[in-house]
Amino acid sequence: MDVRTFGKIALVGATPNPDKYGNVILKDLLQKDFEVLPVNPKYDEIEGLKCYHSVRELPGDVDVIVFVVPSRAGLDVAREAVEAGFRRLWFQPGAESDEIASFLDGEGVEYSFGRCIMVETM
Repeated sequence: MDVRTFGKIALVGATPNPDKYGNVILKDLLQKDFEVLPVNPKYDEIEGLKCYHSVRELPGDVDVIVFVVPSRAGLDVAREAVEAGFRRLWFQPGAESDEIASFLDGEGVEYSFGRCIMVETM
């Protein structure tokens, strides 16, 4: 997956807590001039941005959905993303699992495991 093609990135697990990766990654991507759409059912706004409560609410022109959630939550959200028509998913280290990979392989979805979006977009 070529990060240079990303413009609009949805971030599942975004948070206003500056001590969590969901906030660190959000700020990092914003500083690199990506358009970031935070996704977290607990918030209406994060860092001044509208926060989507689920991937089903996202606009269809999102280039990639980045997951920064525990793998146990990632499978359900990955299923929602595929059902909503998204075909490019990026799982931050720790967000991936064999169960998620098996599901995605069966869906023909392009995905990334084991790569950090902050490092790849340097």
